[in-house]
Amino acid sequence: MAESDEALIKRVRAGDTQALGEFLTSRRAPLLAFIERRLGMALRRKVEPDDLLQDLSADAVRSLAEVDLGDRDPFSWLCQLAERRIIDSHRRFFGSQKRAAAREVQLDGATDKSRAGLLNLLVASMTTASQAVARDERQVKLLAGLDKLPADQREALRLRYLEGLPSKEIAARLGKTDGSVRVMLTRSLTKLQQILESDEPPERP
Repeated sequence: MAESDEALIKRVRAGDTQALGEFLTSRRAPLLAFIERRLGMALRRKVEPDDLLQDLSADAVRSLAEVDLGDRDPFSWLCQLAERRIIDSHRRFFGSQKRAAAREVQLDGATDKSRAGLLNLLVASMTTASQAVARDERQVKLLAGLDKLPADQREALRLRYLEGLPSKEIAARLGKTDGSVRVMLTRSLTKLQQILESDEPPERP
């Protein structure tokens, strides 16, 4: 990384909004590429990647003062904001699909109240644009847990429980086998359940 980039990132971490604007300009191409990979064909017909990038840029500038980036790369934070913007757009344009997914979640966990509660909270959390509007401590804890998961696990959870896709279709999208996706979903849910059951306070991303 060039020294100028390091200096720019330090200014962003210190809460300098002008530096953030420069950083957004310098990372425009990879951010657009990230958004285009995440949109999916159906949402791509409803949302322009450039418009979504503009929205998340405004979100980033507004929220920079409230975010503790620590040693984190600002780019990963911007990608997180992009993911939440995409989820919010999906909720806005495909609300009926979200409700169908929620009904499926309830059926999935009908014989296990603990699992059903986790899945319903997961759907609610993944359609919430920000931790700031989380309804309770459990949702904040779940959002923090989601942030700790690798990107492919978060995407698998989104496709399964937000869009309601079968594991075979998720496997095709992620370039994995059906069996590996099933294992990934089970392990991810187990980890999130453990986070919810823990008495320790959630770590902020």
